[in-house]
Amino acid sequence: MEGFLYQASIYLAAAVIAVPIAARLGLGSVLGYLAAGIIIGPLLGFVGSETQDLQHVAEFGVVMMLFLIGLELEPRALWDMRHRLLGLGGLQVGLSTVAIMLIAMAYDQPWGVALAIGLTLSLSSTAIVLQTLSEKGLMQTNGGRSIFSVLLTQDIAVIPMLAFLPLLVVTLPVTMEPDGSIQIGGDDHGDAHHSLSLVEGLPAWGVTLVTIAAIAAVIIAGIFLTRPLFRYIHAARLREMYTALALMIVVGISFLMTLVGLSPALGAFLAGVVLANSEFRHELETDLEPFKGLLLGLFFITVGAGINFTLLFADAPAIVAMALLVIVVKGLILYILGRAFGLRGRDQWLFSLGLAQAGEFGFVLVSFSVTNGVIPRDVAETLLLVIALSMLITPLLFILHDFLSSRISDSTEEQPEDAIDEKGPVIIAGVGRFGQIVNRLVQGTGFNTVVLDHDMETIAVMRQFGYKGFLGDPTRPDILRAAGINEAWVLVVALDDPEAAIKLVTYARKIRPGLHIVARARDRTHVYRLYQAGADDIVREMFDSSLRAGRYVLENIGLSEFEASEAERIFYHHDRDSVRQLAELWKPGVAAADNPAYVQRAKELQKELETAFLSRGEHKDDDD
Repeated sequence: MEGFLYQASIYLAAAVIAVPIAARLGLGSVLGYLAAGIIIGPLLGFVGSETQDLQHVAEFGVVMMLFLIGLELEPRALWDMRHRLLGLGGLQVGLSTVAIMLIAMAYDQPWGVALAIGLTLSLSSTAIVLQTLSEKGLMQTNGGRSIFSVLLTQDIAVIPMLAFLPLLVVTLPVTMEPDGSIQIGGDDHGDAHHSLSLVEGLPAWGVTLVTIAAIAAVIIAGIFLTRPLFRYIHAARLREMYTALALMIVVGISFLMTLVGLSPALGAFLAGVVLANSEFRHELETDLEPFKGLLLGLFFITVGAGINFTLLFADAPAIVAMALLVIVVKGLILYILGRAFGLRGRDQWLFSLGLAQAGEFGFVLVSFSVTNGVIPRDVAETLLLVIALSMLITPLLFILHDFLSSRISDSTEEQPEDAIDEKGPVIIAGVGRFGQIVNRLVQGTGFNTVVLDHDMETIAVMRQFGYKGFLGDPTRPDILRAAGINEAWVLVVALDDPEAAIKLVTYARKIRPGLHIVARARDRTHVYRLYQAGADDIVREMFDSSLRAGRYVLENIGLSEFEASEAERIFYHHDRDSVRQLAELWKPGVAAADNPAYVQRAKELQKELETAFLSRGEHKDDDD
C-alpha cells in the first residue's frame, strides 16, 4: 500500500508541477506530461519498470478519448464534411504513410514494419496544434479550418489503423529461442491474446459473423437501450450513478470488442458516434471528461518515463535527423496538398508547418504495435524518440510561420476583389452575424446597401440567399472609394477583427469628417478605442441582449412589464452616458484599475445609477 501511495504521489506531483509550466510557455499539456515523465523517470529515477504495467491501465484514457470524439461527430455532420475529410485529410494520411514507408524500407525495414511506421508517423498532434491555433486566433482562417479537417480525419483514421495493425504481425521474422519458445519480431506479444474469446476456434466465416453481430449489438444498444437506462438511473436521483453508467458503457463496449478480437477503441468510437444525437450526450461528456484527461495524462507521463535516453545520447545526430526528416517530408506533402486545394500565402504556410510533426496518437500506435508484436521493441524505442522530438519542435514551427507571415504581403493570399458596380447611402463593412442583421433591416426598409467582406465563403453564402455583396478588404482605401465612401451617408463597421475596425474607423473619419459611423465593439475597452478613433454610435456585441435578459429576470421576480422596461431604459441611458464620460478618462496601455481618475469616476457613476433607480422607486410610490 505504501508503495502504491508513493508512486501515485510522484506521478500526480510531476503532472501538477510540469503541465502548468508547459502551458504557460505555450508548449501545450501533452508536452508538459511528457516532460513530467522524463523528469521522474530517466532523469531522477523516481519510477522504473512499473511504468509499463501502469501504461496498460492508462491506455484506457485513449479509449475514452475516442468515445468522446465519437460523441462530437454526428453522422450528418460527417457526411457534410465528406469531401474535405476524404480529399484533403485522406490524401494527407495516405501520401504521408506511403512516403515514410518507402523511406523506412530504404533503411532495410520489412515492408510490414515500414507500413506500421508510416501509419504511425502520418498522424499529427491534435492537442498541441488545436491549442496553438486557438491561442493565436487562427482557427477561423482558411488554413486553420483546413488543419481542423485534417486532424479530424486523422482522429477517425486511428480507428481502422488500430484494427489493421495486428494483421501485419505475420510480416515480422520468427525465431526459435533456446528454451524452445517462439519469438515474433524479437518481442513477447503474449498480451495480445485474451483468456476469454468468442471467436477462438471458429472458422473464418464464423469469426466474421460474430464480429458483425458484436458491432450490430453496439449500434442497436446505443439506439434503443440508452434512453431506458438513463431513465432508470435518473429515478435513483444519485449523481454518482450517472458517472457509473457512463463508465459502464465504455468499459462494457471495450470488453465486448476484445472478446471478438477487435480494438476496444473501435467499439468506443462507434458507440460515441451512435450516441452523438442522444439527449444524454452532454451528460456523458461531463462525466467522462475528468477520467479521460487524467488517464491520458498518465499515459503520456508513462511514455515520457519510458523514453530511452541512453539510446538518444548514443545516437543523437541520427535520431534528430530522423525527426527533422519526418517534419520535412510531411511538410512538403502538406504544402503540395494545400496548394492543390486552393490555399495560398499565410494559410498555406500555416497548413504546411502546423501539421508537420508527429502526434500523441503515435505513442498509442507504437505501444499497441509493440504489444501485438508488429514493431520490434528497439525500433519502437527509436520511434518514440522521433515522435517526442518532432512534437517538441512544434512551437518552433509556429514561430517560423509567424516570421514568414510577417514577410508575406496581404495581396499574396487574397483572391481577386470584385468590381464594385453599385453605390448606396449605407456601406456595411463585414457581414458576419452582426452585419447580416443590420443589412437585412436596412434593405428591408427600402434603402440600398453596399456590403464588403474579405471572406469569399461568406459572400458566396450571402449570394445563395439573394443578398448581394462584394469581395474585398474594407480597410483598403481603393476598395472604400469604389464602394462610394465619399458619397455615403452611413458607414457600418461590423468587422470581427478589433484592430481592423479601429483602422477603418480612423481612416473613414479622416477622409470624411461628416460621415456617420456606426461601429461594433467587442468589449468596453474596444468601445473606448473606437470612440477615440471617431465612431459616432458604438454597439457592444452583448450589451443589448444582456439588457433584454436582465429585463426578463426582473419581470419574473416581481416587477411588472412596465417597471422592468423602465429599469431597462434607465440603465441603458445611464450606461451609454457613462461610457462616453469614461472614454474621456481612459488611457491606452493603462489598465482601468491603475487609472485613479477612471476608478473614481466609475464609482461616482455607479452611485448616480443607484440614485436614479431609487428616485424612480420614490416616484412610483407617489403615483400609488
